[in-house]
Amino acid sequence: MEKLSKELIGASSTPIILSILTKNESYGYEIIQDIKEISGGKIEFGEGTLYPVLHKLEKKGLIQSSWKIAETGRKRKYYKISNEGKKELKTEKENWNTINQIITKIWKIEPNLI
Repeated sequence: MEKLSKELIGASSTPIILSILTKNESYGYEIIQDIKEISGGKIEFGEGTLYPVLHKLEKKGLIQSSWKIAETGRKRKYYKISNEGKKELKTEKENWNTINQIITKIWKIEPNLI
């Protein structure tokens, strides 16, 4: 199975994470597993990839975090999308849809590019 380029994954990390957090709040490992499952294994975030993005999103006010005790008794940091994050996700969706439409149109005009 071919993995996606690091550049594409990096560019899409914000909308992917915000989308996952619209379902419910989640902690790091669970977010990593959700991304892997949803992408069919084509995207595998490591902790070194995920946590810097989470910190960036939190600093921008797009997500919020809080420490909670899990069922196992272990302390975990949970993340949830903020109202500002929901607005940002709407913008991200519009941007990605626009890019997809442009690329699709180019490939239809120039089918030899594929």
